[in-house]
Amino acid sequence: MITREMIDRINQLSKKSRESGLTEEEKLEQQELRRKYIEYIKGQVRHQLDSIKFAGDGHDCGHEHHDHCGCKCKKQ
Repeated sequence: MITREMIDRINQLSKKSRESGLTEEEKLEQQELRRKYIEYIKGQVRHQLDSIKFAGDGHDCGHEHHDHCGCKCKKQ
């Protein structure tokens, strides 16, 4: 999980990097925080994609084959 403190630290390190540069230790910390953040976001996207339910084939009767169902979406 990504906390508000982690995001704040990512932002602090980014600002310091632009203004005065980072120490080697800070660069490693920044890389690790960014890696965790990206993994978290990937997990959120995977979760969203896994929860998608498809509505069907676009026919309003719910049947797969429309040869004999008599609905108004019957394909001929």
